[in-house]
Amino acid sequence: MPRNLDTTALRAFAAVAETGGVTRAASMLNLTQSAVSMQLKRLEVALDVTLLDRAGRGVALTAEGEQLLSYARRILALNDEAVDKMTAEEFEGEIRLGVPHDIVPRAIPQVLRAFAVEFPRMKVQLTTSWTLDLLEQLESGACDVILTTEQGKGARGESLVTVPITWVGAPDGAAWRHRPLPLAFEDNCIFKGQVVEALDRAGIPWVNAVSTKSIRAVEAILAADIGVHALLLGTAPEGVAPISHGGVLPELADYNINMYVRRGFDGPAAEGMKQLLRTIYPDVMGSSAPRPSRLSAAS
Repeated sequence: MPRNLDTTALRAFAAVAETGGVTRAASMLNLTQSAVSMQLKRLEVALDVTLLDRAGRGVALTAEGEQLLSYARRILALNDEAVDKMTAEEFEGEIRLGVPHDIVPRAIPQVLRAFAVEFPRMKVQLTTSWTLDLLEQLESGACDVILTTEQGKGARGESLVTVPITWVGAPDGAAWRHRPLPLAFEDNCIFKGQVVEALDRAGIPWVNAVSTKSIRAVEAILAADIGVHALLLGTAPEGVAPISHGGVLPELADYNINMYVRRGFDGPAAEGMKQLLRTIYPDVMGSSAPRPSRLSAAS
């Protein structure tokens, strides 16, 4: 069974080595000389080596002592770093993060895992909703930082990545061939407006295939091949696939994934969260994602 080194004894040993004597080390550590000497003896017994050459007037390290000092400094540095990270008051508290439903699965798990490693004492309260609702929650102070999907961005927004919108439906489905075209969107979906405008410009008649506030209901309509939908490229859920329509359906606009931050939301943890969102979303969603003019439906 591995033996464990006592960090208190290592700290006493390092202090003796750095100050050149037990008396000065005891003063630095606010301990008695006998307490420091006892810690040194404990280390020597545990390792079965002599760490100090006590033959001269001063204190000198033996070869074994010099080797241990290198390890001791590294062990104590890691110990102090861990204690500072886990107990620092500025890393305690809660961040209220709001994200649209469709862009949660691809990147938010990575964001939350990385944030938990860096700020283990911080709690993240995740809210999922529609873009317009999240903007209202930010203004009311219910969220600290939100992501949105918008064609442009507001004055306080920061664009993280631009992603094409693509038509989706049932894998190998035929609903996209029907006229009027059956649309399946949640009532508050921000994509629906531009989809309807694109269809009207193209002279393609359409009809609502569902009236719902639930994305699960939309997914059921799509999987049953009785409606079509449009969403950000790469965010299609299981059972839904890009439509290979060969240009029959109109091309749709790109959308930005934007970040908005509540005024006064700052500090190390806040900056850490913002930086993770800036880094992970462009990496996962792909800032140069190709426009899907002729996509092959997944099977």
